[in-house]
Amino acid sequence: MGVMEHTKTQQTTPTSRLWFVDHVRVFLTLLVIAHHAGQPYGPTGGMWLIFNPERADILGAFFATNAAFFMGLFFLISGYFVPSAYDRKGAKAFLKKRFWQLGVPILFFALLVFPPIFYLAQPSELSFTQFFFEIYLGQGQIQVGHLWFLVHLLCYAVCYVLWRRMTKRKARLEPAQPALTSPRHGLIFAYLAALSIVTFAIRVPYPIDTWKGLLWIIPAEIAHLPQYASLFVIGIMAYHHDWFRRMPTQRGWIWLGIGLGATLLRYGYALFRDEWFPTRLIAGGGWNWRSLVWSTWEATICVGLCIGLLVLFRERINQPGKWGRILSANAYTVYLIHILVVIAVQFWVAPVSIPPLLKFLLVTLIGIPLCFLIGHFIRKLPIARLVL
Repeated sequence: MGVMEHTKTQQTTPTSRLWFVDHVRVFLTLLVIAHHAGQPYGPTGGMWLIFNPERADILGAFFATNAAFFMGLFFLISGYFVPSAYDRKGAKAFLKKRFWQLGVPILFFALLVFPPIFYLAQPSELSFTQFFFEIYLGQGQIQVGHLWFLVHLLCYAVCYVLWRRMTKRKARLEPAQPALTSPRHGLIFAYLAALSIVTFAIRVPYPIDTWKGLLWIIPAEIAHLPQYASLFVIGIMAYHHDWFRRMPTQRGWIWLGIGLGATLLRYGYALFRDEWFPTRLIAGGGWNWRSLVWSTWEATICVGLCIGLLVLFRERINQPGKWGRILSANAYTVYLIHILVVIAVQFWVAPVSIPPLLKFLLVTLIGIPLCFLIGHFIRKLPIARLVL
């Protein structure tokens, strides 16, 4: 069992299933659905197929705090399970599995799902066939949408295999049991400071919501790339040192408090900015102190919640249960399909004359169970079992 230093121990063996991680993934999937459910109804920097003229400003804080941590935590968790998958399968089988799980959905959505959606969203005199071959493929306007996350994971998997081959590291089917059980506060603060500085520096030329094609084919919001890449690597380190189980509970509570405090402060800033603050405090990029403030603020939310939520779920929500198993089994499928479900519900809600915040809540409350219901039946299809 993993010793939790001077706090209570985690009653699991190194090879036991981390149910709390499954539950965190479900929670993050719910946040992703809600995040996209709110796109037409709040101040967002990206494009969306549904336009709602009225906006709820408070959703700006919701988008900002989500973006501060939830995809980073996804990358952290994804990195954690890479070493064991590689060690069990070997390089060839590992990459083959990753291609089926990640590459096939990317190609399916990019070539079959997104082209008709973007064709209908952009009125044109061209036929769909002309649009697809001359514009979509011919001009390199291929879209992967929310599956950019899968593209990154596939690239990181290839990089990991190359690294293992070059370093010739031996397989280890269980996490190590090191003397140093988990990062202490000083090391965590050092990472937070480094992430803040690197994020600030990269946002001088690439502010938030600036997307570029890395190596011409990898869609990336450069502003968050330091967070994503570093947390994926930290996830790999966390596996080798068993940090998910061995992080002291008290330390996790402290960082959860820091993360929640920074999150609530961001909501307070959104609600009372004009009354409490004489000037604007944050910016999404540029060489200015406001961008440095938000880069540091965002990194604090990220680090606090990534540590704190894992410990919270480990200590409070760490049993499988019937519904936990069902939700966890369908989470990946839901991530793949949720955009289509959310947009369909948003179209249905569009003519309803209610405030934008209520539309957001309505789309979220309808969209979440609908996504899991549809995902459950999709997973029953014979061909889906090869991927999902």
